[in-house]
Amino acid sequence: MSISVLIVDDSAVVRRILSNALEEEPDFVVHTARDGKAGLEAIARQAPDVVVLDVEMPELDGLATLRAMRERNVRIPVVMFSSLTAAGSAATVEALSLGAADYVTKPTGAGSLASSIAEIRDALVPRIRALCRRPAGSTPRPVVVPRPVRPTSSRARVEPVEIVVIGVSTGGPQALAALVPQLPGNLRVPVCIVQHMPPTFTTHLARRLDSLAPLTVIESEGGETLTPGTVYLAPGGHHLRLDRRGPSVVTRLGDEPPENSCRPAVDPLFRDAAARYGGGVLAVVLTGMGHDGRDGAEQVQAAGGHVIAQDEVSSVVWGMPGAVVQAGLADSILPLDRVASEITQRVAAAPRVHEVAR
Repeated sequence: MSISVLIVDDSAVVRRILSNALEEEPDFVVHTARDGKAGLEAIARQAPDVVVLDVEMPELDGLATLRAMRERNVRIPVVMFSSLTAAGSAATVEALSLGAADYVTKPTGAGSLASSIAEIRDALVPRIRALCRRPAGSTPRPVVVPRPVRPTSSRARVEPVEIVVIGVSTGGPQALAALVPQLPGNLRVPVCIVQHMPPTFTTHLARRLDSLAPLTVIESEGGETLTPGTVYLAPGGHHLRLDRRGPSVVTRLGDEPPENSCRPAVDPLFRDAAARYGGGVLAVVLTGMGHDGRDGAEQVQAAGGHVIAQDEVSSVVWGMPGAVVQAGLADSILPLDRVASEITQRVAAAPRVHEVAR
């Protein structure tokens, strides 16, 4: 079955490069439009499976085009094609928060045409397939083998929630824009978030979330003492690590190699949270490609903490939460609109007895 992709970009050169990159996939059918207005007409005429939308265009830019799609109740997945400039990243974060599913950054132009095409293909093709949920015949979707839940001991442990840690990727800015503002400003624990994003993008995401939420949201600079009612977002290009300093826990920016092809990655944060807080960790895995967060969730569960996974229906891509669920690591599987209330209830609840996994 073919996958229809519409490329909307005002540059003829870019349209050709993108077309060349995607047409190497035998099941992709590629269409192009020269600007947002023509893109809307093509969407109505062709009903593509995915739209690749340039952020910065004259007349009708990517944001205006995306808004017009939503006003017309067009729910086709959109991948933003963005530059790494401050203006480009700010607009991309806005688009993602408004409902774009994902983004791909434009090549820097330092390499050859062939290398640019390869770079775009490697970034775009997996995203398009994940959003369409259609694996190619030659590249089947990886199978996650369920792991049995580890047997528990009869030794009881009573611990309140002391920290909330959240991992998210594809579809994350929109999910976070829905979830974080629902958390109360007097939340009695800190919140740490890893969203797969490069530098600059995370700066704008933190600012946007801070403007929407009663909690204080900051992009971590490393060295902050974790305090209740504050959300710490991992900066692009660095893992968000947690260290114990006397009675306090402080953030640290890690330059260790990428994990699961990501930096920041979710697993390092979850591991550190489990090591510093033990059974006091509430881990949340939201929409995203891949399986980042699965191994960290296993350590959270082994330390006596709890794990919430977003359900498949409300996820843009059920890769990360699906991996947690299939590994038997989720204590709760919830739609996105119920995650914030579950976090709030668990944080506010009196300490209760739960079993500690060995």
